[in-house]
Amino acid sequence: MNNSINYKLVIMSSSPIVPLILCGGTGTRLWPLSRASYPKQFLSIEKEDELSLLQKTIRRIQPLKNLKKPILICNEEHRFIVAEQMRELNIDDFIIILEPFGRNTAPPITIAAIKALELEEDPTLLVLSSDHKIKNVEKFLTILNEGSKYAEQNKLVTFGVVPTSPEIGYGYIKASKPFSNNIEGFTIESFLEKPDLNTAKKLIKDNRFTWNSGMFMFKAKEIIKEINKFTPNILLSCKKAISKSVLDLDFQRLEKDSFEKCDDISIDIAVMEKTSKGIVIPLDVGWSDIGSWEVVWETSKKDMYGNFTDGKVVLENTKNSYLRSENRLIVGIDLDDLVVVDTTDAILISKKNSSQKVKNVVNYLKKSKIPEGYSHTKVYRPWGYYLSVVEDNRWQVKLIQVKPGEKLSLQMHHHRSEHWVVVSGTAKVEVDNKLEILCENQSINIPLGSKHRLSNPGKINLTLIEVQSGSYVGEDDIVRFEDKYGRKN
Repeated sequence: MNNSINYKLVIMSSSPIVPLILCGGTGTRLWPLSRASYPKQFLSIEKEDELSLLQKTIRRIQPLKNLKKPILICNEEHRFIVAEQMRELNIDDFIIILEPFGRNTAPPITIAAIKALELEEDPTLLVLSSDHKIKNVEKFLTILNEGSKYAEQNKLVTFGVVPTSPEIGYGYIKASKPFSNNIEGFTIESFLEKPDLNTAKKLIKDNRFTWNSGMFMFKAKEIIKEINKFTPNILLSCKKAISKSVLDLDFQRLEKDSFEKCDDISIDIAVMEKTSKGIVIPLDVGWSDIGSWEVVWETSKKDMYGNFTDGKVVLENTKNSYLRSENRLIVGIDLDDLVVVDTTDAILISKKNSSQKVKNVVNYLKKSKIPEGYSHTKVYRPWGYYLSVVEDNRWQVKLIQVKPGEKLSLQMHHHRSEHWVVVSGTAKVEVDNKLEILCENQSINIPLGSKHRLSNPGKINLTLIEVQSGSYVGEDDIVRFEDKYGRKN
């Protein structure tokens, strides 16, 4: 890994450290920016920094000594996004494991521990979520150093965030005694599920309680031993899923039938609540899980009136608000405590303290099969992306961008013809075994039923406008004959 960033080098134990980055989740509470097709962990939330939350997760641990190649676990749909974001960090040595479906945290942690033992004799597994924000990175690394010492003693370490408010959206961890300002671990006495507000107000007055961050450190052999002790069926199913897995380009696909038999359960419930080896280390580093627009506002840089703005925003007599435009001009007059988020196809307007309810709206949109609930108009593909500009029942206009050296699958459509106009770059077009090179302002027609492929032979991005017309213009009207990315019909 590249260690050329400005954190002090943290001296960890001599054991190798294998990071496990959990990249699942859909981030529905940050709709409309975050959607199932491109959730929050892959987004750049702060306007002053172009790195995504996933990329920041990787960057902040790079100074750790003895750090080995990370294991990233995600779902099928996001595999190329994860790979591309790693390469944007100039990291080529990593493992991406694909879950056929989500099974909470216990199964993927088990899978990662098994995989880590294939790579190292008995490494320390560092389990991190891909969507956390941490302000004090240097202190965070120091606390990880302390955690590694307990892991070396075969303890199962979790990191409890020191509460700053009576939060009802997090679980709580009760330590055996009150924590102090020193960085040290405490025996875990119990876990509490998300409390009501009155209970939460009582908990934060007791220095034995911290928020459950979902971050862990433990030796790979030790966590497997405890998983086998308390949930042996998970270990058995995970061993079968990984032994029957197949390699697909840069990805390792778990065998579906075996993985399906895993319990859908968190590592907290599966192991941490039952083991006698649990240790909690208080974490006071400016942590946030970016779980709502209100939290995003709280952790963002604001102007003198308490407003965060990004994009084309003009305000008059507005305070304590979050306004973000991805496209159109937003004008706010006499506003207070609002969240306004504009994307190409949806606008969210909410009171800040109501932003937790966004998830309910997204569930309604999905249940009603309204596409804005789960997909963006801009859709990322391994070769680049396409943006739906305008559409109707029988026609659609897209902007397509193809990265240098990349190409789409050899394909055909049963219900639509296409017309391509090159805006910039160079296009190599294959239609029914005939090749043609197109430059800017040149165009070509792709008849219905023709075998065709588009590629970018140049050194700069290829951008073109695609006009589709026919009786059906859905994305599922595609038959692939060849595909360099291993995608199937």
